[in-house]
Amino acid sequence: MFWQIFVVLVLLIPILAIVLDSQVGKALAARLERKSIAGQDGGVHDRLLFLEGEVDRLGKDLGRLEEESQFLQKLLDERPERDALPPGTQDS
Repeated sequence: MFWQIFVVLVLLIPILAIVLDSQVGKALAARLERKSIAGQDGGVHDRLLFLEGEVDRLGKDLGRLEEESQFLQKLLDERPERDALPPGTQDS
């Protein structure tokens, strides 16, 4: 019985990490932030907190895109140079 609970907990930790880091997890977090902002009075302060969250998310996306761009640039720089057209045969 103890081993079954242990195995379930060990499997749930990576699954939870994957779900929270996925687009679905980010969408759920954004929805929860919107609900908390809409449910409170305080207007400007809440809007500022929401915008800070959005800026943080956009910064992470920008970092990811920068890493992808660097990877692609590295692949392009390392590809072998192709020679010019192969020499043709002359029909005389």
